[in-house]
Amino acid sequence: MKTCKYIIASELQKLCAEKKAIIIDIREREEYDREHIVNARSISLTELSKESIGKCLEGEMIVFHCQLGNRTNQAQDELANLGFNDVRILDGGINAWKKIKGEMIVNIKSPLPIMRQVQIIVGFMVVLGVVLSYLITPYFNLLSAFFGAGLLFAGISGHCGMAHVLMKLPYNNPKK
Repeated sequence: MKTCKYIIASELQKLCAEKKAIIIDIREREEYDREHIVNARSISLTELSKESIGKCLEGEMIVFHCQLGNRTNQAQDELANLGFNDVRILDGGINAWKKIKGEMIVNIKSPLPIMRQVQIIVGFMVVLGVVLSYLITPYFNLLSAFFGAGLLFAGISGHCGMAHVLMKLPYNNPKK
């Protein structure tokens, strides 16, 4: 395994001002659509390949980033297998970039990523079940148990029924 070099946000900001770095955002497309670093290219981790990155990167400094840095850390071997020997990763991901007030494009009309929507709904329903079981009847604990079991099933199977339902909602399918 080749090791990736980490770059801090302020260093990347200087390189961007000098147009010496190409930034590749490996988050999912809906995360990128909601907010991204100015001039960053969107190539999700699942789409990462030599072809997707293209010839324009020959001789260029490439900096990969995700939300916090976890996905890019996981992708180190994949990037090395693709032949990127001089890989740089934005330490702390886009969150570090936002902390230094780096230039961003933000689209608040873009829906939240599906998994965040699932987390919000499941969290709300678990809390609601607990509160209702305390105020009305202990049978409302079944509501919390139902959503907890759904989350457990999604984690084990890799299939989240709620995510599939949410993807069909109109605000998650903007007209293109």
